[in-house]
Amino acid sequence: MTRTSPRCGLRGQEARIVWWRADEGSVASEITLVAPLLIMLLVFVGVVIHRGVEARIRIDDAAHQAARAASMERTATAAISAAQSTAAAALADAGVACRSLSATTSTGGLRPGGTVTVTIACDVDFGDALILGVPGGKRLTATAAEPVDVWRSTANTGTSS
Repeated sequence: MTRTSPRCGLRGQEARIVWWRADEGSVASEITLVAPLLIMLLVFVGVVIHRGVEARIRIDDAAHQAARAASMERTATAAISAAQSTAAAALADAGVACRSLSATTSTGGLRPGGTVTVTIACDVDFGDALILGVPGGKRLTATAAEPVDVWRSTANTGTSS
């Protein structure tokens, strides 16, 4: 059985029209053109997701460091100051740039056996990812609690309680 092409008996203009409308090999050429664009889109999405997850991890870590620094202080004022400076330093060292940073510290009187809780709120800038439809920034928060040492001395007496 011999198979003939639909273009066999056509000449000139008709042959060009039939050739132009033929689907032979069109899927391969479409995939060749579209695949690199889809791969680039996946890479961009992966980068944005990675940046968000990494910022979240760094802020959690900064909250733990700030709570630990606050729990080691002797007065509430010093604890609040230590938490703020430790959080700012930890985020700067980690490369997280916050548009605004706040560290809220709950000292509970810094009594031995109590806990110090620090909540960090950071507005992270995603402005360079606007091309993917990501909002320009996101407010990330993290909370960490650390125990105050039971056998530590107090600020008033210098003896353990």
